[in-house]
This record gives sequence, C-alpha cells and structure tokens, in this order.
Amino acid sequence: MTQLTANLNPKILDDDFHHSTESLDSLAPRLLAWFAENGRHDLSWQQHQTDTPNPYIVWLSEVMLQQTQVTTVLPYFARFMASFPTVQDLAAAEWDTIAEHWAGMGYYARARNLHKGAKQLVEVIDATGEYPITLAGWEAIPGVGPSTAGAIMAMGLHRYGVICDGNVKRVLTRWAAIDGDITKSATTKELWALAERLTPREQSGLFAQAMMDMGATLCTRSKPACLLCPLQDDCLAHAQGRETDYPVKAKKQPKPSKFSNALLIKNVDGEILWLQRPDNGIWGGLWSLPLEFIEKTSGNIKGKTAPKQTDASDEKPLKVASNEKVYEAEFTTAEQIINEWLDKNQLIAKSVSNTLLDDAPIKHSLTHFHWYLTPQLVTLNTKQAQEITDALQSAEININWLNTEDAQSKLGLPRAMVKILE
Repeated sequence: MTQLTANLNPKILDDDFHHSTESLDSLAPRLLAWFAENGRHDLSWQQHQTDTPNPYIVWLSEVMLQQTQVTTVLPYFARFMASFPTVQDLAAAEWDTIAEHWAGMGYYARARNLHKGAKQLVEVIDATGEYPITLAGWEAIPGVGPSTAGAIMAMGLHRYGVICDGNVKRVLTRWAAIDGDITKSATTKELWALAERLTPREQSGLFAQAMMDMGATLCTRSKPACLLCPLQDDCLAHAQGRETDYPVKAKKQPKPSKFSNALLIKNVDGEILWLQRPDNGIWGGLWSLPLEFIEKTSGNIKGKTAPKQTDASDEKPLKVASNEKVYEAEFTTAEQIINEWLDKNQLIAKSVSNTLLDDAPIKHSLTHFHWYLTPQLVTLNTKQAQEITDALQSAEININWLNTEDAQSKLGLPRAMVKILE
C-alpha cells in the first residue's frame, strides 16, 4: 500500500462506494476496451506493448508530466533520452547540462530531484542488480510520490500498481459524484480507496494508461466529451448534468504580485552578466539576470494584477526596497553584492525601452505569485566589468559573460529570462 492508502481499512467494501458491485466490476473492462480502440499508443514512453518494460523511461516521463501537458513534454523527453539514454548517463551528467535540457519547462525542483534520484537509483542498481521493485522503494526516490510510484510499478515494471493523479481524480469524482474537497485528506483517502477497488490485479499498467488517457482526452476539465465516454451510462455527474461541478476544490486565494528590475549588465563586448541561482529557492541551479526587488509605494491593488504605470502625477515612482528583512528575503548574495557595487559606483540602470518600463512589465506567473519583471540596462567599461567580476568571484559565485544568443544556447535559463531576451 502507498503512504496515502496505508491508513485505510485493509478490506475495501463495495458498500463504501456509490455504485453497485456490477458497475464497479465492469468499469475496468469497459475502460480497457475503449483504450484498445481509442487510446494513445504512440507516446514515446509507453511500455504496454513490450514484454521487457523499462522503468527508467516511465520514471523520467512521469516526473516530466507532473504539472506539464503531454504536448509540451514530448520534445523535452526526446532530448533527455537522446542525451541520457540510461539512468547511469543521467546520474553521471553535470547539473548545468541537465538544467539546460530542462530549461523552459518550469517547476525546476523536478529537474533537481531527477538528478538526485538518478544517483540514488544507480546506487540501488549497483547494490541489488535491479531497479526498486516495491512501492516503498520507489517512494524513497526524491520527487516520487504515491501516484508516480504506482505508475512506475504498473507501467514500468508490469507489476501491480495504482495511480491517482489529477486526471484520475477528475474521472473518479465525476463517475462517483464525490463531492468532498479534493485538497482534503478525507477525500484523498476516499479517492485512493476507489482507485484501488477499480484497478485490476492483472493489466494494472494498461488500466493506469487508460485512466490517464480518459482524463486527458475525454473527461477534460472544462468540456468533457461525455457522448464518447465508455463510462457515461453509470457516471453520476453525467446523470445529474453536473460534470463540470467536479472535482470540488476550494477556491484559491488570489496570487500576490512581486516586482523586480532585471538588470542587463553589459560589458564593452556586448556580453551580459549571468548569475547561477542558488540550489534552493526559485529557479534553483539555473542562470538568471541579476534581479533587483522593487517595492510598490502606492497605486498597488492587493490581489489584482499590477496597474500600468502612468504619469508621475498619478502615482509615486517605484523604489528599491531598503528594508533589511525584505532585502535579504528577495536578494541572493550575488545580487546584494551587485547592488552595493552599483550604488558605490553611482551607476544607474536605464530602461531598455519606454514601452517596457512605462506600459507593460513582463509578467511571469509562478506557483505562488505573479512576478513583474522590468528590464533595465547598465553598461560598464572594461575596468568596471573586471571589478564586478572580481567581487563576485571572490564570493565564490558562478557567473558568465555571454551575449543573448550564446546564453540561450549554452545556459539553462528559466522561461522568464527567455521572455526578457525575446
């Protein structure tokens, strides 16, 4: 059992659910018949058509598919497999190479966990001669939760495994009209119990893929194709005409907004200064322009997107926050060094263009906040460029001076930085 289902009663009774035993028993055959005819069978990572499945491929794809759609993942997966065809190759790779391969896909902690997980898996293989063969063994790998572990067991090892990811939860909450908040532990336990009841002991990998396909292609979030669904006859949400009322999820609070200048610090050769972000925190291990936190002094509307900057008479200008706590929370060590150096040398950043500064800062949305980034240009002479380089290197900070083209081809850049360069 997974961590989430470990606390359930060891015997799951049909009386616990909203459907008859007949409906419960027939769901898997109906779904598998639909999948055989209509499911996706050509995805690069699928293992249901082979007798010798590769858990590495499934693990890699499952991590990539967390929070990211199949169409986005496909080229990234192909590139990873070309460069790192085995888990040993991934474990031996330098972090900068992995970051460059991942750049643009977001949720960068996944890439960090992949690298750590690959090293851990190689240790397991060296010690035992094989990949982990238990749920607990896979859940011990960084970034692998209960559903990902179940997917690897079912699809990557052709053993019994249960999945209950976002697609599956959407299908099950509609089919069974489960009206509990899916962010609550009680509803999570109910969904896992139902998933376990429905998953056949044989062909659990096929069933897992079929459930994911159902959620991705038919039982979609906003426009479910109910007339094509093999489960429509006993789907309770469909019977009530309330498909899009499920799954039930508490409304999110509006995201706060943060504001930063993105400093394009150029040397006489037209190269830009790039900093490698600390391993922890936002964009861990990736490369970024130096960022300068901005505090909105007025005109800020909590919970709404940033208003356009208008005439100075309408709104006080933005200012760099000087509050020590804010400063330390927003700035990396490298950025503190840069800001102090710029202040000492009385170098003032200039807007890249009036349009960018006054009309539309670049908006980049992250999990917990919206980030408004305003590009600002600082041009240094040869002596100044060497001074700031020495100051950063003396603090053991990884830096690079590269033009925009080389930065995009050689460094792992977060999508927000690519937006600025574009």
